[in-house]
Amino acid sequence: MSINYTTYESPLGTLTLYATAAALVGLTFPTQSITFQEPVVTDETMSSPILRQTIQWLDQYFHGQVPTITIPLAPQGTKFQQNVWSQLEHIPYGTSLTYGELSQRVFNSPIPKGAQAIGSAVGANPISIIIPCHRVLGKGKALTGYTGGLSIKRALLSIEHIDFIDK
Repeated sequence: MSINYTTYESPLGTLTLYATAAALVGLTFPTQSITFQEPVVTDETMSSPILRQTIQWLDQYFHGQVPTITIPLAPQGTKFQQNVWSQLEHIPYGTSLTYGELSQRVFNSPIPKGAQAIGSAVGANPISIIIPCHRVLGKGKALTGYTGGLSIKRALLSIEHIDFIDK
């Protein structure tokens, strides 16, 4: 099995999309790196239906629409990371959570240092934008780190009209 990839020119820079025959496995900004155990090959003819669906989703998103396309996702990570990423998928478009609130959802109770573990898993998200890690903010809706860079996080939050505090 191999992973097909293509690039997408977004208003925020070139995104790289990665898909198996069954699911999207990566969507990265130029500042991110991702590795796979499977061989990665370019999809010059856009033969992958998953990559075509992802491009349609991104077109809707960057035109200020709530995407209506459902893309099968299969991010590769630990069981804990998968749990965190699953919770991220449940943050609706145009809304946000704090790391503490996300920690509460994942652990089902307040855990000391839980937000830090959550932050690490959020930062390892291999499918940016679609698994919306940009919707996670610091305490008091403070803008905090983002693998794609804070300028990209600001832009994504602005696209969705999400309020945040930029310290």
